Amino acid sequence: MRRHGWGGDLPTEDVDARRRIVDAARAIVRATGSAPTVAEVADALSVSRATVYRYHPSAEALLLAAASDGLESFLDDIADGLSLVEDPEHAVVEGIASTLEEIGRRTEVALVLAPPRGPRPREMTSAVAVELGRNVLESAPVDWCAAGYRSADDLDALAEFMLRILQSLVVDPGDPPLTGDRLRAYLHRWVGPAVSHDHAMNTKQRSTDATTRGA
Repeated sequence: MRRHGWGGDLPTEDVDARRRIVDAARAIVRATGSAPTVAEVADALSVSRATVYRYHPSAEALLLAAASDGLESFLDDIADGLSLVEDPEHAVVEGIASTLEEIGRRTEVALVLAPPRGPRPREMTSAVAVELGRNVLESAPVDWCAAGYRSADDLDALAEFMLRILQSLVVDPGDPPLTGDRLRAYLHRWVGPAVSHDHAMNTKQRSTDATTRGA
């Protein structure tokens, strides 16, 4: 039984307890470059794992809380980079390329999106990752409905497709690795046609519908 939980300085309220847990998790990320475990955070604060679980129901929830500032900054930077991109193919290519570059620069993004080494890698297409991917897409001023992506499910499916391409580039970056203009040219050649296909099909369908109505 722990007699000196919280280092002898008990939190005054739940907000304080939650803040200390997140701060401890962030310290572990900075020190190790790895996702914090519930046990590591509990040990750092001299509390039980049950106490940590009270505020964060899973290790993934704890990681997201610890990485929240970095992820928010990442999304802001991606949004800035896509602020003038209205073409759906360009938005997807730049979204993949920029995210791949940020994974190499930001521990928080890498921990949430890139599967860690080990016998049980976390899925790169988790619900959280898909949501982040959809946020990247929605940050661009693209008329996704006109491009053939008419619902949230359509954008989620496109985000999952992006994540699967991203995963392949993380696992095998190439020799030499694809970077910069070469990376974007590669994505435009091989990924671009898949994105543009729905746009072309949707445009053709609208033209057919208009012709039918005018007949």
